[in-house]
Amino acid sequence: MSTRTIAITGASGLIGTALTRHFEANGDRVLKFTRTGRSSDTTIAWNPVAGTIDAAQLSGVDAVVHMAGAGIGDKRWSNEYKREILDSRVLGTKLLASAMAETSDGPKVLLSGSAIGIYGESLTTVFNEQSPIGHGFLADVCAQWEAATESASRAGIRVAHLRTGIVLSPAGGALAKLLPLFKLGAGGKMGSGKQWQSWISIDDEVAAIDYLLTANVTGAVNLTAPIPVTQAEFTKTLAKVLHRPSFLPVPSFGPKLLLGSELAEALLFTGQKVMPEVLQKSGYTFKHSTLESALRSLLNKPN
Repeated sequence: MSTRTIAITGASGLIGTALTRHFEANGDRVLKFTRTGRSSDTTIAWNPVAGTIDAAQLSGVDAVVHMAGAGIGDKRWSNEYKREILDSRVLGTKLLASAMAETSDGPKVLLSGSAIGIYGESLTTVFNEQSPIGHGFLADVCAQWEAATESASRAGIRVAHLRTGIVLSPAGGALAKLLPLFKLGAGGKMGSGKQWQSWISIDDEVAAIDYLLTANVTGAVNLTAPIPVTQAEFTKTLAKVLHRPSFLPVPSFGPKLLLGSELAEALLFTGQKVMPEVLQKSGYTFKHSTLESALRSLLNKPN
């Protein structure tokens, strides 16, 4: 296989770090977008807020994986932070898409981040890539985020929207936050436990993104495992893998006090059952289809 040059925004995040490690291990050249300093042999300078990007660095790049954006759960959702969540995605995506469109010998593939929050929440609906956009703050953010790639699509660049679910990794994200509690035997379901958790292992997240670099896929792609679980099933399985009890339910008022009602509700007490139809129909084979197999692999726990 010939060496590829892949540019990544959000390269220091959970997914971006894993992607960088994966591509470099495969012998690919990785360029990381940076907001500090000038471009170099390994970086591309940009500033989405200021609307500046070193577009010349895109020359000769094969593809861009765009994952940058303010963390959804990093802070309470004040009006100011909600604006930062939106702007960090939309402004950066518009800037990047326009620069790619104007670079004649630049990337021909843009894999642009999105999330399953675009579908809204439901206890009963099964969502796929053809499902309509839902309602609420996260759905609106994702819809604008995806629309911001339009100039790249118009220029003939293949664009896929990575509608990512709950990424499981002991290095960060939801699983890393839950592990200390569950290892102490203090874990349990959140609220009713009936809300759906559409998860994906970090191994499949990375492998699916690599697959999509060359697969003939455009538009929305759900990056979720094929067997979602309820929140109660999730906590029960995690406790089983860790050989710990999980009988302490977490009442909703605690996280709502800690995180704020709107953020806690969006992250912990609602969910959606999302199926990865496009990935499966295009031929991708999951490394981890079941939650238990994923957790055992990620946490190095034998059966």
